[in-house]
Amino acid sequence: MEKFVVIMAGGVGSRFWPRSRKLHPKQLLNIFGENTMIQGTVERLDGYVKKANIFIITNKVQKALIEEQLPSIPKDNIIAEPVGRNTAPCVGLSALLVKNISKDSVIITLPADHLITDKNKFFEALDVAVNFAYHKNGLVTFGINPTRPDTGYGYIKFDKDEADSKIHKVLSFEEKPDLELAEQYLASGNYLWNSGMFIWRADTILDELHSYKKNIFDDLIKIENGIEANGLYDTLEEVYPQMESISIDYAIMEKSDKVYTVKGEFDWRDVGSWETVYELNDKDNNSNAVNGKVFTKDTSSSYIYSPNKFTAVLGEENLIVIDTDDALLICNRKSVQDVREVVKYLESRGEETLT
Repeated sequence: MEKFVVIMAGGVGSRFWPRSRKLHPKQLLNIFGENTMIQGTVERLDGYVKKANIFIITNKVQKALIEEQLPSIPKDNIIAEPVGRNTAPCVGLSALLVKNISKDSVIITLPADHLITDKNKFFEALDVAVNFAYHKNGLVTFGINPTRPDTGYGYIKFDKDEADSKIHKVLSFEEKPDLELAEQYLASGNYLWNSGMFIWRADTILDELHSYKKNIFDDLIKIENGIEANGLYDTLEEVYPQMESISIDYAIMEKSDKVYTVKGEFDWRDVGSWETVYELNDKDNNSNAVNGKVFTKDTSSSYIYSPNKFTAVLGEENLIVIDTDDALLICNRKSVQDVREVVKYLESRGEETLT
């Protein structure tokens, strides 16, 4: 068995506007410490997977910057999609590429924007998932024990009565709930947060695509047949835009009877919004987290980012303030999910330099 990692890094991180832009998205920012999010994801794998077995799936506008940030990853392993087609085509393409390198392979599929601080526990969970995926042909996802009734995560309902306490059959995937339903999930004890991390054999996920999304599988065969004659990128340009845009969750995980979950007993956060950044930063006596040239008075429970410009915030609470060279965001912490609406507005106005 040979282990591979595929890091999905093609998103634009619109909820992290104005720092995150199409040309320089969230995963390429140093939100915590000196490393960028994608650098932290790759560094976290040191000692578990060799660099030659790490693939990055991104897009054309981000490829050069990813190559610059990850010089230890072979350039041929940084694959640029010609257009975004959600995660199912991305997963299928990565499985196809890995299968052609090693037919005896397990793929660990990770987003580029997670924060995991306990590397050893992460490796222990990976071992359980990798061995099960390899020997049992399972599609494995990490479920995270919920610590609060969070409405920002999808949930996994699992069979908690199974004999093996480390591997549980997934009964269903649930969309992000309202608060009342999230509280019910938490009280029941058989729901986990859906981490969006997956482990499977390359041949297993391709077989499942053949069974449940044959149109995508057929397009993957066109790609495989075209690579030798025309090269990878010419083939992708021809085939990829016509592929169905659908997530791997909808395409496979919600349909397959091979889906299992491993409880992630490691410290995990999906860095999905400015609210998460506020929660993870150190606070002052007024529960403010500040970064840069900032003065506050009678202000509490706020995150203020202003590295280049002096910023004063007076008499406010529960604010997110993000100041960049060409844009300023001010919003209530309860409205962080709506930041993407700013990006949609700017796109509708043709303000490409601001998106």
